[in-house]
Amino acid sequence: MGAWGAIIMSFFGALFAALTLAFQYGWTGLALGLPFGLFAIIALAAVAVIRRPGQGISPSKQAERVIMWSSIGEGVGLFLAANLVINLGHREMLLPAMAVVVGLHFLPMGYAIPFRPYYGLGIALLGAAAAGFVLGGAVSGFAGAIALWVAALLALRRDMQAKSASSGDSTVARS
Repeated sequence: MGAWGAIIMSFFGALFAALTLAFQYGWTGLALGLPFGLFAIIALAAVAVIRRPGQGISPSKQAERVIMWSSIGEGVGLFLAANLVINLGHREMLLPAMAVVVGLHFLPMGYAIPFRPYYGLGIALLGAAAAGFVLGGAVSGFAGAIALWVAALLALRRDMQAKSASSGDSTVARS
């Protein structure tokens, strides 16, 4: 996943941050939109990459299936995790539970796409979840947001490099 994945990851990074501000710090109203400013910046950069000439990142059919099933599993997992922690009376564990589910969903994607930073993102989110279960939900929320934003930037860079390589643009450094 390239620029399109960056848009998705940066949105969910903003969502993690906004939920943390709301659940852990009691923020309300327009202030909860602040994390979406970073999402907007990353999304605008992604649109610029999408519009660039050249062949960008496009997943194989197998990778598309893994992305689809991982995303379906993530949706079901988030629903179940939210209901479980809320019904057990531990709403404060909602963000760590969400970080577990989101982290797990990146592991098969890292294998299928392949994009090694997804392994790192999955492990970072699982670590954020573990820290959140011990230290409190704010740790999971903010660490999850940062991990998603960093992964979004890496995906953008990867897509931009692929487009530059396919169009013959030598101004972008290769990694």
